[in-house]
Amino acid sequence: MDPALRSETISNEFKENREKETWRRTILLSFQSLGIVYGRLSTAPLYVFGSILPDDLKSDKEIHELYSFIFWTLTLISLLKYAFIVLSADDDGEGGTFPLYSLLCRHAKMGLLPNDRSASEIIQHDRGSPRIKVPSTTRKCIEKYKTGHYFLLFLALFGCCMIISDGVLTPSVSVLSATSTFGRSMIKLSHRLISSQKIREHLDEVLTRLPVPMACAILVCLFTLQHYGTQKISFVFAPIVIIWLTFISGIGLYNIAQNHKILYAISPTYMLRFLKKVDIISWKALGSIILCTAGSEVMFANLGHFSKRSLKVTFVCLIYPALIVCYAGQAAFISRYLGTKDDNVNLSESIPNKNLHHAFAVLSVFASAVGSQATITASFSIVNQCQALGCFPRVKVVHTSDKIRGQVYVPDVNWLFMTLSIGITVGFRDIAPIGKATGLAIISGMLVTTCLMSLVIALSWEKSLFIAACFMLFFGSLEATYLSSCLLNFPRGAWFMTVLLLLFLTTMVSWYYGTVKKYQFDVENKVSVEWLTDLSPGLGISRVPGIGFIYTDISSGIPAFFSHFITNLPAFHQVLIFVSFKSLPVPYISEDQRYLIGRVGPKEYKIYRCVVLHGYRDHTRDSDDFEDHIISSIGEFIAREERDYESLSSPERMMVLGRSMGDGNALIPLTADSSDNSHPTLTQRSHSDDPAELGFAAVRRKRVRFMLPKNSPEMSVSVRKELQELVDARESGTAYFLGQSHLSLRRGSNLLKKLLIMVYVFLNKNAREPPVALNIPHAALLEVGTVYTI
Repeated sequence: MDPALRSETISNEFKENREKETWRRTILLSFQSLGIVYGRLSTAPLYVFGSILPDDLKSDKEIHELYSFIFWTLTLISLLKYAFIVLSADDDGEGGTFPLYSLLCRHAKMGLLPNDRSASEIIQHDRGSPRIKVPSTTRKCIEKYKTGHYFLLFLALFGCCMIISDGVLTPSVSVLSATSTFGRSMIKLSHRLISSQKIREHLDEVLTRLPVPMACAILVCLFTLQHYGTQKISFVFAPIVIIWLTFISGIGLYNIAQNHKILYAISPTYMLRFLKKVDIISWKALGSIILCTAGSEVMFANLGHFSKRSLKVTFVCLIYPALIVCYAGQAAFISRYLGTKDDNVNLSESIPNKNLHHAFAVLSVFASAVGSQATITASFSIVNQCQALGCFPRVKVVHTSDKIRGQVYVPDVNWLFMTLSIGITVGFRDIAPIGKATGLAIISGMLVTTCLMSLVIALSWEKSLFIAACFMLFFGSLEATYLSSCLLNFPRGAWFMTVLLLLFLTTMVSWYYGTVKKYQFDVENKVSVEWLTDLSPGLGISRVPGIGFIYTDISSGIPAFFSHFITNLPAFHQVLIFVSFKSLPVPYISEDQRYLIGRVGPKEYKIYRCVVLHGYRDHTRDSDDFEDHIISSIGEFIAREERDYESLSSPERMMVLGRSMGDGNALIPLTADSSDNSHPTLTQRSHSDDPAELGFAAVRRKRVRFMLPKNSPEMSVSVRKELQELVDARESGTAYFLGQSHLSLRRGSNLLKKLLIMVYVFLNKNAREPPVALNIPHAALLEVGTVYTI
């Protein structure tokens, strides 16, 4: 069955929860989203006008024209595009660049991920009639040309890199802008309280240097809090955002009352005036204006943490009107006092009362830390998705919530982000160049979303090509305008975004390339089942008691590393289970469809295959009872095989089974104390010279024991015998086989290939997470080295 058909049956429990979402839950999620998602959009006023050089603002009319751009950019991009259109393109409740790409993979034959291809090879069962896809020219063109497949994958990776780069830049620019405001406030306060000129000059020098070390300290605290998880952080940060929005809205209303002419700038004619008399300097200012939409892309990427209704209600009813009022008030103040102060472009200068100015300085420090949370959380989600689909190195992913699977924390990425953000803060010491780099990252990510979204409209939603083209041309032209202004700021700091892009894109492309080449090598060098059955008599292969788990990436045949092991040591366990993990381009796989179980070779060989299916949001490998579920599923397969698959001749026909273990199953689980002396955890090695008993250290680590049901008349004698042999093998102990790859390049390989493989080898050796993260005891693990010539 095509992977697209699985999307109709996955995550049933989560779909039911979404359908039953009440307004009470919507209000709760809306409150939490303020502290996680909308902190970024809410704190953008700190640096939108602040990242524009005061000399670039020529007249009050130009300020009005720039506000007109802010109003319509927020309305068209943040409100219309993201809140009303893009949020509807969720992948079973998940949002972001990779969910859009996964939707395209399921609705057009364009998947290039190795897990996607292998999964489609092994899923051969049908569950209902597939929905007939309407033939379209767009689908035919995409499926026909391989170049388009690679381009779309590159586009998806590029978009992910933009969000990740934004996750590095945003904490730096947000916190540094707030500490700069705090530093200016302290300088003014010292001038009011201290009369000595000499002391004031000394304090001015100290306070001028304060923002950078203070920002670094706040960044350390911010990233240290991440391990508490989304839910706990959101309840702490949400009240801060509410106070912040109330504060800046009130200041905005006050400044609008002082200069109500700013309201006329809502008219789009002001934008036309700007475009008629624009020059290079004025055009560069648009690169800072796009920062007003900062947080729109991560709003979509954080969709898995909340719900569409909660995000939409919060944005339409609170965030959008508050920001429109705030920016209008700030523009009214700047246009009124343009030329009187060098720093009047900063939000803090628009506060009328001096005492409120100091309160604002303290509040902005807290709000800036909250504003960074959206991109950090979105980056964790993106890294988790990319890793699950084989496009990011193995890193540890911690799921911080038992109720919402999308809430994750990635420790290694967290500390990397902290290091890079501190380095950027110390290196630039100014929000203007960091803001330019942030603007380029934001608009580039938006353009990627526009391109993918237009294809989703045509292929997934099956709308007319005209509608998809209109979406692409309208929003694409608008975003291309801002992109051109951001590129003009390349020498002013936007260049650093390309440094981050090269860093993350090289990492992701290298890992993808190495993973694909390794998978292709495994497929090309696998041996058939007949090789194992025909070779056994000739080599005198012996069977030893116990169960052997062989972890492999391929889902058919015998992996090359295991054939290499058998050739040199002709012995394997009484029961063999080939286990492979396959990620499908869907968020979740329901628990009743978790495993595909099949038989390898004749029944008397007792060799089975288990394919563990998971989506890019699942965390199957973190389960401590993983082995128990596999044993139980194989028992179910043995019991049902004779009844359901008696007429099938395929030796490796797969059966879909779930993770349930209970009294109604073929094997009844019995809990056992792991400290029981009757089930030692020590490794038992034989001192015999028989090769069949050498090299195997079967560890008797059993959390659950199994027994056969006493009264089961529908179970035949042969089935009970095979089930008993499985239980006895489990009692004898378990060993684990894992292939250890060593990549080597062919002679004459080009420089790009050498670079990609070199980076892959480095990342593979230094990955913090093992290939199979199942808490396998080292005493029971046997790694077999294999040289991959690429």
